[in-house]
Amino acid sequence: MEISLLKVLLNNISSFSHLSSFENVISGLVQKYFQKTEEILKLLKPILDSVVDCEIASNEMLNKAFAELSQSIDELRELFVNWQPLSSKVFLVLQTEPLLSKIRSLGLEIFQFLKSANEHLPEELSSSSLEYCIQKLKQMGVENTSSTVKEGLKDQEEGAGTTGSDILVRIAESLSLRTNQEILIEAVALEKLKETADQAEKNGEVEFFDQLIALVTRMHDRLLLIKQSETSSPVPIPPDFCCPLSLELMTDPVIVASGQTYERAFIKNWIELGLTVCPKTRHTLAHTNLIPNYTVKALIANWCELNNVKLPVPVKSSGDDASESLEVPNHLIASYNSDTSGEVKSEMPRVVSSAAASNSSLHREPEFSPRFVETRSRSQPFWRRPSDRLLPRIVSSPTTETRADLSGLETQVKKLVEDLNSDSIDTQREATGQLRLLAKHNMDNRIVISNCGAITLLVNLLRSTDLKIQENAVTALLNLSINDNNKTAIANAEAIEPLIYVLETGSHEAKENSAATLFSLSVIEENKVRIGRSGAIGPLVDLLGNGTPRGKKDAATALFNLSIFHENKARIVAAGAVKHLVELMDPAAGMVDKAVAVLANLATIPEGRNAIGQQGGIPVLVEVVELGSARGKENAAAALLQLCTNSNRFCNNVLQEGAVPPLVALSQNGTPRAKEKAQSLLSHFRNQRHGNPGRN
Repeated sequence: MEISLLKVLLNNISSFSHLSSFENVISGLVQKYFQKTEEILKLLKPILDSVVDCEIASNEMLNKAFAELSQSIDELRELFVNWQPLSSKVFLVLQTEPLLSKIRSLGLEIFQFLKSANEHLPEELSSSSLEYCIQKLKQMGVENTSSTVKEGLKDQEEGAGTTGSDILVRIAESLSLRTNQEILIEAVALEKLKETADQAEKNGEVEFFDQLIALVTRMHDRLLLIKQSETSSPVPIPPDFCCPLSLELMTDPVIVASGQTYERAFIKNWIELGLTVCPKTRHTLAHTNLIPNYTVKALIANWCELNNVKLPVPVKSSGDDASESLEVPNHLIASYNSDTSGEVKSEMPRVVSSAAASNSSLHREPEFSPRFVETRSRSQPFWRRPSDRLLPRIVSSPTTETRADLSGLETQVKKLVEDLNSDSIDTQREATGQLRLLAKHNMDNRIVISNCGAITLLVNLLRSTDLKIQENAVTALLNLSINDNNKTAIANAEAIEPLIYVLETGSHEAKENSAATLFSLSVIEENKVRIGRSGAIGPLVDLLGNGTPRGKKDAATALFNLSIFHENKARIVAAGAVKHLVELMDPAAGMVDKAVAVLANLATIPEGRNAIGQQGGIPVLVEVVELGSARGKENAAAALLQLCTNSNRFCNNVLQEGAVPPLVALSQNGTPRAKEKAQSLLSHFRNQRHGNPGRN
């Protein structure tokens, strides 16, 4: 029996309400739009619930409104789920507000139609209650920032590149683009969108993003003028002496890989946010070394003395007082992706390296594309526009300084490698700790450490009886493995069995980082085989079931990648992973997407399907199809398709769990792959009902 469009709509409303648990929805810019939408839907849902079984619910005009409303809600949900703090705020608003306005209009249309058809409604739904809802909905204000943005673009076009200051102020306030860093992040995000459109040869979109970038440029120019007017300096500060991020006089200037100079605290904070492009040039930073610019520092000091200007107190970055900064978070070690064949694939975020960028390297922080195309707008953005210089341009030579810096690093690393061979536990502990920190910082350090022969010695220390040495050694290897060449070197140093030893005997942190290292090594195909045959799967499954929350995530990530190799699937099932994966599909564990991705792989073999059925996996897979993320729905539908097309018993179990309504919703509103899987399942159900199993 086909589900009605109204029931599909109600399912989508329920799915939307579950977004309140998403971190990026309950804070920041998305929150106000989510709350506004939820207000409208909370008004609609009780009315729709009351007419779901009425004859009027099949009215053609109403069904059209139900379908449009359902689609708009689903589109808005996808926008909210996929939006990240470093995404473009301007573009989010331009997408969100029209959808929100449409949802409100369709809600009014439905209420008014129901009121006019009062005689066909259930007794409990009175005309007065509908009138109340109509008035309430009319009173709900809708955010109108998108109109202000369009007004700014229009003024910019008609005024040959100028935009009124009041419009810029309204946009900046609405989108929380109040600081120069926030404006620069927005510009980077728009450049990323423009590049994507350019690669797809969507010339109209490229031109539109050019216009938005020019608008953000005006906001920067306005902020620069404000900063200049507020300065307490008796004389204008030369532009070369001001940090392009803070717009303030620099006290600790440093050079980055692009050759630009910034205040140390501000550029360090920029990099720690996960931004790996130079804020001014938009070129990808080949490394993240910060080299002191003594020339500029001396010139600033001399200028201050000549002009009787007092240098400001240096700004400390957030990590300056910490004795040891944390390794990059394990839970961002990878993202899950899948292809159209139904076999789940891993997709590693790219890492920018100094020599040859590694396409599948580990990187635990979000990153923008390593290439930005030159803008084609009529008004050139501020980071490419030549500025008026009060002094001759100060030309630094970062190449020479970097070479000297690396030479010093090599001397330091060679001494630490010697210390790894020391008979003193304290010396080994200090040396492994220093190498751990150096391997964390950047790609150049990782290459130098490997070239100095540290990897074999660190592998040997994985069996150290000192837990701190063991923990430092495994974490250093994890950080070194970010470089693809090092992945091969670590595996060739016979590291897999010692890493398994750490998994079984180490501290909580050592176990977590051992699992993460095994995942990193498994990115190389031949290592998937070696790791699977070396006995790693049992300890990884044990960590999945009994580890810390971080350890469970690391284990799931490693098992996911290993399960791509067909031979490993049976080993993972035999080790008892399915039971733990089903338990981890409780939303409270925060691992639904990771767990369902592994289950989708395991469902491609008979042992995996049987284990999923026996361990109660079917109800939770159906729940993910209804309430999960876009990626979770795809993988849950793929797993259910494997279960249903290979077993009539499992097919009946899936139907008994009420899978049809969410599958219908997914077939209409899901991603392309999710739609395909959902439609195949629904087709299979119809064939089963008519006694013709057929092929899906």
